[in-house]
Amino acid sequence: MRFGKLYVICGLVYGLLGLTLGIVMASSHNYGQHVTHAHLLLIGLVLSVLYGVIHQLWLTTPNRWLARLQFGAHQLGAAVIGAGLFLRYGGLRPPQVVEPFLAVASLLVLAAMVLMLVMVLCTKR
Repeated sequence: MRFGKLYVICGLVYGLLGLTLGIVMASSHNYGQHVTHAHLLLIGLVLSVLYGVIHQLWLTTPNRWLARLQFGAHQLGAAVIGAGLFLRYGGLRPPQVVEPFLAVASLLVLAAMVLMLVMVLCTKR
């Protein structure tokens, strides 16, 4: 499967999670997970779909190794951020336990952004 489609599929899954969380918060009138909701939608949905569009429009023949590394870094980072924030803001784990994982995951998402920039800059298209 092409990276563009993989990114869009992953983004839509994050979108479903983020929207479901938003509906749960609204129906319960408990907005304690608003940070998790926003990160699932922005990092998970928006950024993943944006990467999918970049792959479809510009990176038609990316370096496979670099594209896999970038995809893995982004998806792992986004998943850990989503889960970590859910645990943190749900009061399921104390901040001092979750925050080191969030820090590493944030660096993974940043590294994935740098790798995407490198791939776009190196493309001949």
